[in-house]
Amino acid sequence: MSFIRFAPLALCLAAALLAIPGLPAPWAWALLVAGVILSGLGLYDLGQPLHSVRRNYPVVGRLRWFFEDIRPGIRQYLFEDEHEETPFSRSQRSLVYARAKNEVSDRAFGTLLDVYENGYEFIAHSTKPVPAADPASFRIPIGGEACRQPYSASIFNISAMSFGALSANAIRALNKGAKLGGFAHDTGEGSVSPYHREHGGDLIWEIGSGYFGCRDDAGRFDAGRFAEQAADPQVRMIELKISQGAKPGKGGILPAEKVTPEIALTRGIPMGRDCISPPGHSAFGTPIELVQFIARLRELSGGKPVGFKLCVGQPWEFMGIVKAMLETGILPDYIVVDGAEGGTGASPLEFTDHLGMPLRESLLFVHNTLVGAGLRDRIKIGAAGKIVSAFDIATVMALGADWTNAGRGFMFAIGCIQSLSCHTNQCPTGVATQDPIRQRALVVSDKAGRVHNFHRNTLLALSEMIAAAGLDHPSRLGPHHLVRRVSLTEIRLFSQLHIFLANGELLDGDSDRDFYGAAWRLARADSFDIAM
Repeated sequence: MSFIRFAPLALCLAAALLAIPGLPAPWAWALLVAGVILSGLGLYDLGQPLHSVRRNYPVVGRLRWFFEDIRPGIRQYLFEDEHEETPFSRSQRSLVYARAKNEVSDRAFGTLLDVYENGYEFIAHSTKPVPAADPASFRIPIGGEACRQPYSASIFNISAMSFGALSANAIRALNKGAKLGGFAHDTGEGSVSPYHREHGGDLIWEIGSGYFGCRDDAGRFDAGRFAEQAADPQVRMIELKISQGAKPGKGGILPAEKVTPEIALTRGIPMGRDCISPPGHSAFGTPIELVQFIARLRELSGGKPVGFKLCVGQPWEFMGIVKAMLETGILPDYIVVDGAEGGTGASPLEFTDHLGMPLRESLLFVHNTLVGAGLRDRIKIGAAGKIVSAFDIATVMALGADWTNAGRGFMFAIGCIQSLSCHTNQCPTGVATQDPIRQRALVVSDKAGRVHNFHRNTLLALSEMIAAAGLDHPSRLGPHHLVRRVSLTEIRLFSQLHIFLANGELLDGDSDRDFYGAAWRLARADSFDIAM
């Protein structure tokens, strides 16, 4: 019976042999061709040394790889639960698709969520709701005392996604949608491409450790090239990327097969090689040098808002940056907190699953540290990390964010189906590929409208949600407005669940908050190492 596993190969050989007498009949030709091909594959499987399954199960063993290839799609369409996040649930994706298409996203017959499940969250509404505010008013000014060209930003913007990671048509659609809706489009660290400029939408120019678009031949920061590009009126803010949620502590990666001549020209890199950013910056090596570099960027840009983005890791390092701000008097105009929930960039599994601090804890830590240092009212905070709904926006703003960024949500708006093939250059919808034929599927005029619709309809939902809570602007949201179930019989306000520091509390040097006080004492302005 152990030889039954070779039965498929035997049948293929028999089919090839038995088809010979009836060659004139079309079915006989088909049987012959199929038998010969499958027999050849089976004999090859028997002899090849790499795959044990195929050696033991010639021909039929190949089905294992076939089913593995189609498993994600089959699972997503046939077996996945509505609220099972992998990494975004069907419910979340459907919400974005509906709002992007201007379709009704209302749901009948009540919630599908278990409101008695531990972790369920909601906003406490008011007995005196107010009329819903115009979402166009949901903007905040960004720019401190040293900023000469402040920017009025929407509270919901497109997160950092580079040309290279995304296709030219995807960049076009995102930027045109941002132009239509009056919100900002972060370039990602891949620099400002011609496709970012095509429709004139507001840009946040992100500069990573590779200094793409402002680097010399050795890959170091080039002040002249930076000043030239930063002078573009379309560039409204500068964002220095310290780390990102998708792979904190690791530089960006663009495989060689995705490095087109246009990308090479935009980034200032050679063709034919993987484009890998260094893990760290060469322009600074200490917290003090970091804030001095921010001041230099602000001066070279003509006084535009300059900030930095990070996924929080070792807490004393961020606190060291804050101490450097206090020591030098140099403040960034803003800080973007990127959660370890990841992003559009592909990364090793260990980085994706086990490195970096999640968004909510990161945001609360950054907010508290700035409050404790007496700087919070002078620095704005943005938040990025799996934000797709109005409730997502409300939650992070209640925890201290001034505005939010979304990457994958806007990818869904332009057609992403979460095929999880972003890093393969074989994106089925033309969003994350440099293949000209594949990206042709993405029609810019149609998808730009969807970007605009998603932004507008999400903020409209937010307006109605906070109006029910008696608020006329998201900036008035606080931790006392959000509630979480912590057990079957108990719920808590966010203000009861989390620690919130008092203004200037860390400056006293004797904070009784164990975590914050201990980390603050370890922080140094002159080094990212701990104080001994």
